[in-house]
Amino acid sequence: MKNGKAVWFGFGCIAVVVAMIVFLTPWANLTSGHIGLLMLALIVVAIMLGFPTAFTLMGMGVLFTFFSYSMQGHGFSARAVEQTLDLMVQRTYATMTNESLISIPLFVFMGYLVERANLIEKLFRSMHLALARLPGALAVATLATCAIFATATGIVGAVVTLMGLLAMPAMLKAGYGVGLTSGSITAGGCLGILIPPSVMLIVYGATTGVSAVQLYAGAIFPGIMLAALYMVYVVVLASLRPQVAPPLSASERQIALPEEAARMARAHPGNAMAALLSGLFRRGGNAASSRTSFLWTYLIIGLTPLAVFALTMGALHYAVTQPPATYDIPAELQLNSGDAAAFESGGLAEPPAAGGLAEPPAEGPTELAGASAAAGTGGLAEPTGSAAPSEPRAAGGRAAQDRAPPAAHAGNDAPRQPTPPGYWIAFAGCAAALALFYAMLNWPRLQIFRMLVESFFPLAIMIAAVLGSITFGLATPSEAAAMGAMGGALLALAYRRLTLPVMKESVYLTAKTTAMVCWLFVGSSIFSAAFALLGGQALVESWVLSLGLTRLEFLILAQVIIFLLGWPLEWTEIIVIFMPIFVPLLTAFDIDPLFFGLLVALNLQTAFLSPPVAMSAFYLKGVAPPHVTLNQIFMGMLPFMGIQVLAIFLLYAFPGIGLWLPKLLYN
Repeated sequence: MKNGKAVWFGFGCIAVVVAMIVFLTPWANLTSGHIGLLMLALIVVAIMLGFPTAFTLMGMGVLFTFFSYSMQGHGFSARAVEQTLDLMVQRTYATMTNESLISIPLFVFMGYLVERANLIEKLFRSMHLALARLPGALAVATLATCAIFATATGIVGAVVTLMGLLAMPAMLKAGYGVGLTSGSITAGGCLGILIPPSVMLIVYGATTGVSAVQLYAGAIFPGIMLAALYMVYVVVLASLRPQVAPPLSASERQIALPEEAARMARAHPGNAMAALLSGLFRRGGNAASSRTSFLWTYLIIGLTPLAVFALTMGALHYAVTQPPATYDIPAELQLNSGDAAAFESGGLAEPPAAGGLAEPPAEGPTELAGASAAAGTGGLAEPTGSAAPSEPRAAGGRAAQDRAPPAAHAGNDAPRQPTPPGYWIAFAGCAAALALFYAMLNWPRLQIFRMLVESFFPLAIMIAAVLGSITFGLATPSEAAAMGAMGGALLALAYRRLTLPVMKESVYLTAKTTAMVCWLFVGSSIFSAAFALLGGQALVESWVLSLGLTRLEFLILAQVIIFLLGWPLEWTEIIVIFMPIFVPLLTAFDIDPLFFGLLVALNLQTAFLSPPVAMSAFYLKGVAPPHVTLNQIFMGMLPFMGIQVLAIFLLYAFPGIGLWLPKLLYN
């Protein structure tokens, strides 16, 4: 019955699209542009009916491309067939040679390996214990675990399924409502398509021509903001309605200590770090080697935050006090060195007749030797006795090397810049938080922190290596993805999960996902070509521009359309079909494609949370207990959809959330 309602809803959406085609198409004055829009509508209907997206795009694109070439005067001829096949081959080849797509299989392979390293169970358990006193602790721990795991996998189905198996029974057993439980799991699992390394951002960048590196840098803080908004909502709801998220009992907050740690806790019940130091450095102690090993292990774990603080603040201090780079540029290579007035006028101008660049004299080779004459006019000339004029003088030759400006340098004796006040404010805040952490560090908290370090620290190293190398320009996304794939394999090996069946399954799933994405790109490329040939893109642009919209009105219109498209379509279809239509309009409204891409990335979260094609709901339903219905899961996701809309408005009102880091790193 429930599935029947979803089916009837889908048929209702199809009926609406068909009615719009019938009543809005000017059948009496049909142009090629209208045929392009008709093709777009038919694509949507075909996808909603369940036809494969990639091959539907490809088939429709080839059919309407042939129709377009036939309309251009060739008729139904062999020439039109040849042009259609040529276009299909060219578009397929261009897609297959797109270097940005190389990172997709590597990131997907990394995700599948990390998923099978079985880190998520330990991470959820440690997060649950660390946040035990917080209202709605289990839901907050679920969201935090999903956010962390999303950076390592980016595979929505895998995260939702694993958290459904792990967190849902624990939350339902603790008395949590079905709506909050399912909403937390599905919304947290969807963070993987926004938080880098995200396959969706690579697909958007490859489709629209926006740098994937800048998209990654820009999506970090919006992803953190969205996850934080989810957690704030859960904490507020649990505080106002404790019956929806009951607090954990004292027994559920307890953690069993290892035997040696329990003995130390009984002997030194106070601060754990003080007990470790006194036990390790007590004079005259003849502790056994096992006891010494235990003390050193816990001491190193306890000092990890201090080491991270020292390294981070030291690196930041070095960066913010770095003296400005200076360049030694010869006078003849300095921009506008001979005409300050033209520079001050604010524009480019032709060089003056005397003293500027001029064509070499045409009288003969003897004129080239007249260096003094050339110098008298201020023009450029070959030095006397130089080699033949055909000798190359490109960069890399000796003459070019002699004239090339040296690289930027700060000078060995250049004074460092003064430390900005913001650094000391951050230093004081972090130092106070660190002091509070050590003051409250008893033995149970130290054991929980050890669990966090063992489950999160390997992921943190891999994530920092991948994202750090991308954002700081040390590696391309493809190179960083290769490093991440190696890191995923090492993690699986370290946790003894790198077996032959695991490797075979990971490779198979990676090949399957990559083939789907690549065929989507091929179909989208052929479809976009057919749409442009028919004049559909020009018709859409002229219609939008004729509305006289402001920048804000266009952004609202675009995001509303994308939000509505997220109901019947998945994010892959929205990007490959509709982004090539929206992006050419951004220039007319002076909108940064990077900023628009971040808004779209936040908006496309709805594609996984909005019925009837909310795939995360179906992933969760597949592993949920039988009494949890699909409608309950849908109802639980609705508040989180509202939070996504709020996040879009916050990003628009404060664009620095997404643009500050890319501007800092790349401008």
